[in-house]
Amino acid sequence: MSEPSEPIPQPGSPDKEPASEEQANRTAIGDTERAETATTGQSPQERPTLGRLFLENLWAANTFTVTLLSLVLAMLVGAILMIISDPDVLATYAYFTARPADALNASWTLVSEAYANLFKGSVFDPAATTVNAALSPISETLTYTAPLVFTGLSVALAFRGGLFNIGAQGQATMGVILAALAGFLLPLPPGLHLLVAVLAGAVGGAIWGFVPGILKARTGAHEVINTIMLNYIAVYFLTWLIVQNGVQDPNRTDAISRPVDASAQLPRLFGDGLRAHAGIILAVLATLAVAWLLNRSTLGFELRAVGANPDAARTAGISVTRTYVLIMVFAGALAGLGGSQMVLGTTAAALTPLVVAQIGFDGILVALLGRVKPWGVALAALLFGALQAGGNRMQSYSGISLELVTVLQALIVIFIAAPALVKAIFQLRAARAARLQTSLAKGW
Repeated sequence: MSEPSEPIPQPGSPDKEPASEEQANRTAIGDTERAETATTGQSPQERPTLGRLFLENLWAANTFTVTLLSLVLAMLVGAILMIISDPDVLATYAYFTARPADALNASWTLVSEAYANLFKGSVFDPAATTVNAALSPISETLTYTAPLVFTGLSVALAFRGGLFNIGAQGQATMGVILAALAGFLLPLPPGLHLLVAVLAGAVGGAIWGFVPGILKARTGAHEVINTIMLNYIAVYFLTWLIVQNGVQDPNRTDAISRPVDASAQLPRLFGDGLRAHAGIILAVLATLAVAWLLNRSTLGFELRAVGANPDAARTAGISVTRTYVLIMVFAGALAGLGGSQMVLGTTAAALTPLVVAQIGFDGILVALLGRVKPWGVALAALLFGALQAGGNRMQSYSGISLELVTVLQALIVIFIAAPALVKAIFQLRAARAARLQTSLAKGW
């Protein structure tokens, strides 16, 4: 008789019986857990503590961290520019190898005093001895912030709807024109006079926003070109209007209009000794309104849908033409309200060729810095207002050029607009939300 044939050995396990299906499943699960453990560096049961999670997310590429580090980078570059632009401090570097302490001390003194004056002029002066002196820095900051909130919201609202509103400057100019005309031509009682003047400013901006909106909707004309051209038209119209009879101040020979009546002026928040006015309250209310419009209303949903994909929105039954017109009308009204602050507040009481300053163009920077989110725009406007208010003191007390403040604003926007640069410099980890999305995309 032939001997029974030996069983064929199983690959990889010649000395053991073949594994059952249940054992194979358990082995596969164990291998998966060990692979996950090797990848994450911790056991499946181990969970990071709350403090560890906080530190990991603090040094991650989230919006707050990137914005904060952008400010730090801008201030560092600004400090270098201060040192380079000061001949006395720069002279100490000629003998840096012999006496490095002279250069370092001079640089530290210049930069620290400049930024200290920036803080004292925008937030609080510890040396203040009176209430007015203590509130003056924040009052100046709020005065500069109020119109920037409106123009920033104007640009942000249009951007969320897929339009780039470069015309906030022209819309603000038309707003200041109609607000001023209502302020010194209409004999109305207090309260009503102010309300009419503010609404006139909004109407002026809305009209100037309607023009590029209807052109975009009906003819497809690009809103960037239209709004830029309308900026020039508004500026030259203001220059012509100021010197007309009935508008120009009869007691002056230069280009300045009659002053706005006191009944049309915005009330001051901290008394007559400080410039902060009720325009900042209107700015907060406008931010609330825009946030509600974008996130809670049907029109806001349509606006965001058109901004994301006009063709898909049109297929879904949304009127893209109507939405484009409404976007620009609302954006223009916001910019017009910002312009009205310049003549109904405490910045000026009459029309001049430069009464609007650059609040429309600064509104573009504010909108981008705030990532076109309503409350982000308000905080960005507050930052820009603080830089402007503190820059005045920095120029007076430290001898630093006011243009350097503009450079700081530009650097902040550059670094925030290039988050990849900030991440690379500080070696930031990916944000937790981004990691979670990646995990979901891979099916965990």
